Order: sequence, then C-alpha cells, then structure tokens
Amino acid sequence: RAPRSPASTGSVKSPMTTTEKILARASERASLEPGENVWVDVDVLMTHDVCGPGTIGIFKQEFGEDAKVWDREKVVIIPDHYIFTSDERANRNVDILRDFCEEQKIKYFYDIKDLSDFRANPDYKGVCHIALAQEGHCRPGEVLLGTDSHTCNAGAFGQFATGIGNTDAGFVMGTGKALLKVPPTIRFVLDGEMPPYLLAKDLILQIIGEISVSGATYRSMEFVGSTIESLTMEERMTLCNMVIEAGGKNGVVPADETTFKYLEGKTSVEYEPVYSDAQARFYSDYRFDVSKLEPVVAKVC
Repeated sequence: RAPRSPASTGSVKSPMTTTEKILARASERASLEPGENVWVDVDVLMTHDVCGPGTIGIFKQEFGEDAKVWDREKVVIIPDHYIFTSDERANRNVDILRDFCEEQKIKYFYDIKDLSDFRANPDYKGVCHIALAQEGHCRPGEVLLGTDSHTCNAGAFGQFATGIGNTDAGFVMGTGKALLKVPPTIRFVLDGEMPPYLLAKDLILQIIGEISVSGATYRSMEFVGSTIESLTMEERMTLCNMVIEAGGKNGVVPADETTFKYLEGKTSVEYEPVYSDAQARFYSDYRFDVSKLEPVVAKVC
C-alpha cells in the first residue's frame, strides 16, 4: 500500500483547506491563499475523442510536429463519446487519437477497434471518468486535469480535479504545467444515517437546490461529515461529478480507508493524501441532517 504520511504543507500559522494544500504542493509553495495564480505540476492529463483531436492540433501547432509529450505515462486518452457509430467524422476522431498514441508511445490509450461489439475490445474501458477511477489514475493529493467539464468527478479520491479547454490541455501536454487560480472553499457537512430511499444523487441535487446553479462559481466544494464517510467511492463520485452544475471549480472528498481500499491493486504509484487543517478558512459552511432529507427531482427550466 502506498504511504500516507502527513503533508508537508500547512501549519497552525498558515492553515489551508484540502484544495489549497494540493495546489501548494503542486506549485512547490509552503502555503497558498484563495485568489493566487500559480503554476502547478500536473499529475494526469486526460482527453477523449471529442476534444482530443483539437488538443493534439494545438500541441503540434505550438510545440512542433515532431514534439513529444512531457510524459507519455501521465497522458491518458479515452475514446468514449462518439463511438459505436458509422459516422465517418466521429470515427476519424478516434483515428487521430490512435495515430497520435502510436506516434507518442502513449502508455494509457484505451482503444476501441471493433465497432460492432464493445465486448470485443479488451482495451476499451467505457466512460472516461469511470475508466480513470477503475484503472488507477485517480490518486489522493494529486492534480488531474481533463478536457471535459465533469473531470471534477475524480475529486472523490481526495485530489484536485477539474476540466480545462483544448488550448490549456495542449499546453499541459507539452509542458506538464498549468496556470490555475486558487479557489476559495465552501464546506458541506453532511451528517446522519442515509434513509433507504435516498441516493447520493439526491444529496448533490439537494445541495445545488440550496445554493443554486451558480452558487459555487469558481469555488471548491469540500464534502465532509459522517454521511460522507459512509458513502462508497461510486457515491462519492456522484457528488463530485455534479459540482460543475453549481459552477464549482472542483469538488473534493477527503481520502480515507474507503479510498485506500478501492485503490488497492489499481495503482503502484505512491501517493500522499492531504486534509484541511482544523484552522482552515472556508468561504462558507453548509450543514445538512441527511436523515431528514427527501428524494429530489430536478426540474427542467
């Protein structure tokens, strides 16, 4: 099992939230405050068949046709949107990914070749966000960026994960670095036993209904409390996946034994989780007694 020693960042004098600690470590800073712009080292870059061709085009335009990606083991490419279709343009997108991965010797390319039967594709891993988790690319304390707005899904593993555009992704592909503004953190404390009729989806819809679809714009949403600790990794991913629906920059659930057990056998990469300091300053706090919540239906506007 990978070591889980305390993070070197943060102290009583400079308390930080989980997100601030992750970005501080990634930028080699002792401490950070919300609003600061910092260059961070990226641990994983993910792209798929929708944005991958554009990202690759920008990478080659800016770094040269013969340029190499900064780390072929940190770029993860997953065709998952326009597949199992006879559309030539959609298939061409996957061809571009395949050619690029062969040219760059990308280690983690989850290819799909037989469009007639998905079961005939041993390398195919399904939807990108689930594939990232199941294949061990999501690890506590790391920075994961992807060309998809729901990349925030990976925050369930106690890491900083957010979506970026093709231009930023092309730059990351060539340098391994990204310029990020440190977001303030909203803390959501959920306590109480989950009634049998509630799902994790109900929890996040309740939260979004409380704060509105813009209530967390460019803010980190940190989920804690006894209810959160009782959730499976899949349920935690459900929470973090939808933070973008509230405008959130990222969502994060502190790593615990549930996280570590899920990762066993999935990754050999050492990781180091971080946790919010007791004295950390949060933008705001919301508290929910989950035992009193009811199922939620999202209304179409």
